[in-house]
Amino acid sequence: MTWALGGLWLLDGLLQLQPSMFTSDFPKEILRPAGDGSPLWVSAPVAWSSALVEHHLVVLNALFALTQLALGVGIVARRTRKVALLASIGWAVLVWWLGEGFGAMFAGPVSPLMGLPGAVALYALVAAFAWPVEGSGGWSVASASPLRSVGAAAVWMSLWGLFAVETLMPANRTSSGLHDMVAGMAAGEPRWLQSLDRLGAGVLDGRGAQASIALAVVFAVVALAVLAPRRLLKPALVMAVALAALIWVVGQDFGGLATGHATDPNSGPLLALLAWCYWPGSQSSDADARPASLHAASAAA
Repeated sequence: MTWALGGLWLLDGLLQLQPSMFTSDFPKEILRPAGDGSPLWVSAPVAWSSALVEHHLVVLNALFALTQLALGVGIVARRTRKVALLASIGWAVLVWWLGEGFGAMFAGPVSPLMGLPGAVALYALVAAFAWPVEGSGGWSVASASPLRSVGAAAVWMSLWGLFAVETLMPANRTSSGLHDMVAGMAAGEPRWLQSLDRLGAGVLDGRGAQASIALAVVFAVVALAVLAPRRLLKPALVMAVALAALIWVVGQDFGGLATGHATDPNSGPLLALLAWCYWPGSQSSDADARPASLHAASAAA
């Protein structure tokens, strides 16, 4: 898992070295809009950071790229893993605040298809799960982390529960909401991806409410699955990975990697990696395979 996380940070560092990131498009078109519609305590720091980057563009952008490349290498290397994981959490929180405006969560309803809660927030979460804890004996990577079983279950339920709630918001379940969302992704993409967007938008045209309700139900099932026995948890995690792939392809156009303006691959790959963190390990027996909070509660009783 640490190799996957380190690889994603390396990818982010390389994306930060794209030519467009050394132009005013980066602070004006990527950073500054992240605060639009959010309250002042969110938008003001984002505006400040975008102005700072605009005035010192080359130096700061190069520093951003080098930082992310260093985090990737540090996480992959065993000797520096702990330091790099801790640094990546701090960096991710800083970027989530000053660069993403907390994923626009305070600007109004945000669809999971558009990257809720912000990919960089998921980087921090996966790094917390990857933190090595000796003798933890958890049933999965997530439950063996410092958050333990109960904390890991709470995080999973909160994240996927948030997806379900946001999907049912009036702005997201209008008849044309999902259609417009998917159709709007086509700008700047290669022709084959634009064709895929048009196909997806056509399927969703006039069916936004039905699709949103169906998605919300599936999100809720995935959220609650972490409380289930292993025989039910594993299929639910496979479903979560499938949803992550669907979100990444249909909603996020592979994170916009083909546009030359992507700073990360968006939330799709991170959601799949997060599901991997919850995959039950072979060390726990099928006779006592109730994960997370149910397992902890029964042990306490």
